[in-house]
Amino acid sequence: MNDTLNTIMNRKSVRKFSDRPVSEEAIKTILKAGMSGPSCVNSRCWSFIVVRDKETILRMADANVKYADPLRRADFGILVCGDLSRTEFFASAREFWAIDGAIAAQNMILAAESLGIGSCWLGTWPVKERVENQAKLFDLPGHIVPHSVIAFGYPAEDVPAGPRPDRPEWDEDRVHWEAW
Repeated sequence: MNDTLNTIMNRKSVRKFSDRPVSEEAIKTILKAGMSGPSCVNSRCWSFIVVRDKETILRMADANVKYADPLRRADFGILVCGDLSRTEFFASAREFWAIDGAIAAQNMILAAESLGIGSCWLGTWPVKERVENQAKLFDLPGHIVPHSVIAFGYPAEDVPAGPRPDRPEWDEDRVHWEAW
C-alpha cells in the first residue's frame, strides 16, 4: 500500500494531546492541504480561523457544547467556516459550501496524520446552537457560517491505527454494484 492509502486507512481520532507544540510551518502545511481540495465551481468558499490561545480554545469548546472535550487539550484548533459571499456561482444550490468545508476538513485531518499530528473533528453545522455560539464567539459577519471545529496536537499516547472492530474498513453490505 502506498503512503497516501496508508494515511487514509490508518487515520484515527485523537482525543488526548501532549504539551508538545506544533510548528507554524506544520500548521500552514495543514491549511494548504485544506485549500487543495475540490470545491463547487472552484468557488473555494471556505475560510479558516486558527486558534492557539488557550483561553479562546476553551471558549471554542464551550461554544460547541457537547463532545468538544478533545479541543480543551489541543495545541490548536481550526474553525472551518463557509463563506456564503463566494457561493454566487451556484445560487441554485448554495448548500454546496458545507460539502466544500467537509472536504477541506478531511484534507487537513489527513495532512495532520501524515505529519504525525493528531486531530479530532468536532461537528458544528447544522446544529443551530453551535453555529450561533461560534459565530458570536468570533464576531463573524453574517455571510460566514461556522462548519466544524478540528482539534490538533501531538498525541499524548499511542492511539492504535487501522480499523476498529466496530468500524471495519470493508463492509460488503454498504456496496452495491451497478444498481441498488
